[in-house]
Amino acid sequence: MKQIVNSDKAPKAIGPYSQAVKAGNTLYISGQVPINPKTGKIVGGGIKEQTEQVMKNISAILDEASYSFSDVVKSTCLLSDMINFTAMNEVYEKYYSENPPARAAFAVKELPLGVLIEIETIAVK
Repeated sequence: MKQIVNSDKAPKAIGPYSQAVKAGNTLYISGQVPINPKTGKIVGGGIKEQTEQVMKNISAILDEASYSFSDVVKSTCLLSDMINFTAMNEVYEKYYSENPPARAAFAVKELPLGVLIEIETIAVK
């Protein structure tokens, strides 16, 4: 059975999709961009600040569904430029210091709202 998951502590979807969908024991979190849910605006700064906000948004959705970062099995990191890869990793690894999930990271031509990063996440209990 499919269950829609939404958190008020993460930004609202900017299109026709859900923040996350739970199917069985698996939680699929849509790509999160660095929007501060309190202001509805993209956070200032560079890739580190934007990655931190994305991870906070993912955390809020995980919490809403009663999951944690230790339940994450796969992440896909979309970057506006691979020059940001190392700095993104510095923030990302704080959330996955032990037993990190499988991951793909690559640069794309453009991301929604002109952001530097978007991360989608899959978690399983």
